[in-house]
Amino acid sequence: MSGAEKVVCVTGASGYIASWVVKLLLQRGYTVKATVRDPNDSKKTEHLLALDGAKERLHLFKADLVEEGSFDSAVDGCEGVFHTASPVLLSSTDPQAELIDPAVKGTINVLRSCAKVPSVKRVIVTSSLAAVAYNGKPLTLDVVVDETWFSDALFCEKLKNWYPVSKTLAEEAAWRFAKENEIDLVTINPGVVIGPFLQPTLNLSVEEILKFIDGAETFSYTFYSFVDIRDVANAHIQALEVPSAAGRYCLVETVIHCSEVMKLLQKLYPTLCLPEKCDDKPSMQGCQVSKEKAKSLGINFIPLEVTLRDTVESLKEKGFLSF
Repeated sequence: MSGAEKVVCVTGASGYIASWVVKLLLQRGYTVKATVRDPNDSKKTEHLLALDGAKERLHLFKADLVEEGSFDSAVDGCEGVFHTASPVLLSSTDPQAELIDPAVKGTINVLRSCAKVPSVKRVIVTSSLAAVAYNGKPLTLDVVVDETWFSDALFCEKLKNWYPVSKTLAEEAAWRFAKENEIDLVTINPGVVIGPFLQPTLNLSVEEILKFIDGAETFSYTFYSFVDIRDVANAHIQALEVPSAAGRYCLVETVIHCSEVMKLLQKLYPTLCLPEKCDDKPSMQGCQVSKEKAKSLGINFIPLEVTLRDTVESLKEKGFLSF
């Protein structure tokens, strides 16, 4: 499946990953039916409408994750559907309403719309490494996580890790529904996504980088599983275009301790005053993540140093940093 004359749908199109998926689809000649909660909210749509090709081939649709049938008109007539819409919150007062319901019900609502449309050849769901790596097995640097791993929602729930709970349950529901309804489903499971952003607002993962640069006194004892936004968006489209694509794809370029991130940032920007002390509270262990399956999609992974530089330049360009 190549772009010319093809019609696809992208849900949650104003989000960080989805905006890049829309951009690359338009570049490849696709017509894109993009869903947003409010098409009249210029803060959410202006950056999409400014993309090359948007005037001719981008169509906005109003849709709500928890409203059944909400995606019917957007999905109708599409050959491929990218379901990226899902809340990303690291803390929540009501995880069921704020995270779990929109993630799980939203996924089923989109797939239900797809099941009604004979033209849909494949559905790509944006999952997360959060739905892969957290099952109680030790996560140390000699462990390699791959696509055969699945997070355990009950284990995550006990730890009150609500985002992994939402992504795990949503992916489980997606595979179950796809099997029952004979939908050709692929999931993309990225780690911590950073890199240049198209939307005017900050997303959580890029905000992590901003915090380091913008006056933090210490950094945490954390390993990050970083991947570039452009590789993530490209993987989504490759998952549609490569006929043999199937199952899940973990996307991580580097697993790196926070102290090493500081060193890279200092090397890139020697004048920056970065935190030098670790807060000494081991929070997350590091493990390796297999790249083999991602490479079968043609993903070569942009090096972290390039991604970090482009993240910082994007923060400067959007007015979040000045130095």
